[in-house]
Amino acid sequence: MTNNIFINRAEKKLTEIFGELEIIRDVNQEKVLQAFQDNRIGEEHFASVSGYGHDDLGRQAIDKVYAQVFNCDSAIVRNQFVSGTHAIACALFGILRHGDKLISVAGAPYDTLEEVIGIRGNIKASLKGHGVDYEEVKLKKNGEVDLEAIAKAVDQDTTMVTIQRSRGYSLRKPIDIETMTEIIEVVKSRNPECVCFVDNCYGEFVESYEPTDVGADLIAGSLIKNPGGGIVEAGGYIAGKKKLVELAAMRLTAPGIGSKGGAMFNQSRLILQGFFMSPGIVHEAIKGAILVSQVFHDMGYNTSPLPDEVRSDIIQAIEFGSADKLIKFCKAVQFNSPVNSHLTPVPSNVPGYEDNIVMAGGTFIEGSTIELSADGPLREPYVAYMQGGLNYAHVKLTLRGVLEQIGISES
Repeated sequence: MTNNIFINRAEKKLTEIFGELEIIRDVNQEKVLQAFQDNRIGEEHFASVSGYGHDDLGRQAIDKVYAQVFNCDSAIVRNQFVSGTHAIACALFGILRHGDKLISVAGAPYDTLEEVIGIRGNIKASLKGHGVDYEEVKLKKNGEVDLEAIAKAVDQDTTMVTIQRSRGYSLRKPIDIETMTEIIEVVKSRNPECVCFVDNCYGEFVESYEPTDVGADLIAGSLIKNPGGGIVEAGGYIAGKKKLVELAAMRLTAPGIGSKGGAMFNQSRLILQGFFMSPGIVHEAIKGAILVSQVFHDMGYNTSPLPDEVRSDIIQAIEFGSADKLIKFCKAVQFNSPVNSHLTPVPSNVPGYEDNIVMAGGTFIEGSTIELSADGPLREPYVAYMQGGLNYAHVKLTLRGVLEQIGISES
């Protein structure tokens, strides 16, 4: 049986699911288009300014468009954010003060946030080093969110809860919007003043609603993931309640400047265009991820999410149980990339991560994970995390190459 037959059989099973994805894409595209029209986006918003960036019309328009699409008061969208982790760190350090309490209510946070919080690394530079208390509410044994434990953990002394929408380097389910709603309702019932902050990385436009539609006070993410549409060169965003967004903005810039400064370095057109393209690009990425899930599930591998499960991020996990197969998978993704296809991924230490990581990223923008990429930590059970894909056809071609690389070309 050739690889094409594996793929063709999988596609036939997915016809109905692919149709449902198109509905989500269209709903999100309509929201974005409406925001562009309501805010009268024009060519004047593409112009570049220099220096302090005062009265930058493009920057102001971008913030308004993001705020409207995410159904919230305010947003700050800046290419000065180095990464999603940087945006998240600005939100946390901007709001939390000495003696405040932060609780991660959906298990452990993403690896790169461990040093931000102070779980490892330079404690003096972390939130803990600044006197912020931190707790975690563990997931249930089956990987589900423990709402009862959250209710017990949150009290009047809890300043903020953080919710990581995506799975990160774990096999737990991403937090879908329905579950997100339940978490926020529990938290607010225990402490109405507690800030519900969501790490929205990998989740934008995957569902028809965003965390801020269901009560989240603040969200943050990266522009080289979903909302950048595969063309934005760098940056991140924070959106939510105006007072909280401004506190985060003052952490990025300085008190007194906040969201009012920062030249966009001729990136406004790209940021707007990428955001407009994002619902369609995310659709292509999810469609590709579901195909990969179906093919590997048919071959007996553990995949998460399963092909027919609700998606709340663009990440597809495949459990290989072997370091060799994990590395071969990443090599095949790299070999089938449009950029640096001649290079070979080698497991190595990556800043912000505890384990060695093998990464395949033949992307036009370094580190872009809305473009097709794959990676995984060299630790049991040796899971490959694949994400992105600017078009479905590229994912299919790469999948065929992956099957050949790990020795599943015929049966």
